[in-house]
Amino acid sequence: MKIYDITRTISATIATFPGDTPFSAERKAALSNGDPVNLFTFHTTAHIGTHADAPYHYDDSGLHPDQLNLERYIGLAHVVTVKRSSGAIIPDDLAHVDLRGAKRLLLHTTASESPSDQWNPNYPYPSVELIDWIAEIGVVLIGVDGFSVDPPTSKTLDSHHRLNYHDIYILETLCLTGVPDGTYELIALPLKIAGVCGTPVRAILRTLD
Repeated sequence: MKIYDITRTISATIATFPGDTPFSAERKAALSNGDPVNLFTFHTTAHIGTHADAPYHYDDSGLHPDQLNLERYIGLAHVVTVKRSSGAIIPDDLAHVDLRGAKRLLLHTTASESPSDQWNPNYPYPSVELIDWIAEIGVVLIGVDGFSVDPPTSKTLDSHHRLNYHDIYILETLCLTGVPDGTYELIALPLKIAGVCGTPVRAILRTLD
């Protein structure tokens, strides 16, 4: 069995969506100062690095992270390389892959190769047509390696809302570098935080051998 860590490392230099709160860590205690422990306080956006979007992010009546169905974040996942460097991913981009029976779909694009400290506004994102297509297949979770499932200039968040309509959960800002296409076991649990719109996850893939 091999484990692939598909999580971006959170640090003070990790890029965030423009206008969002960057990560910072404030030291509150230090062993070197005679304190009994080292202790830090974090301050950051709920959407830092590799994270799960909760439906409340784009729907006032949507679920918060502590209410999410954890079964969606554990189980078989298909990793598929998409040969598109920007723009909307359409069903034809995945026509070469047999996704029958797929429940979790992770889209590997050139965004995975972007350095973690670099804001890349040209990431590919799933089109509404693709979302309708994977919903028909039975997909219950989609993961993208870009910053969002919508383009950065979107004000209507069409893909977010169409995924919510189909009850498809969202993982964003994965790093799929070095992961061959295929089927894996995904484990990417959100933190149990009440009243917010998303949380970081530690996302891994395990081979099935």
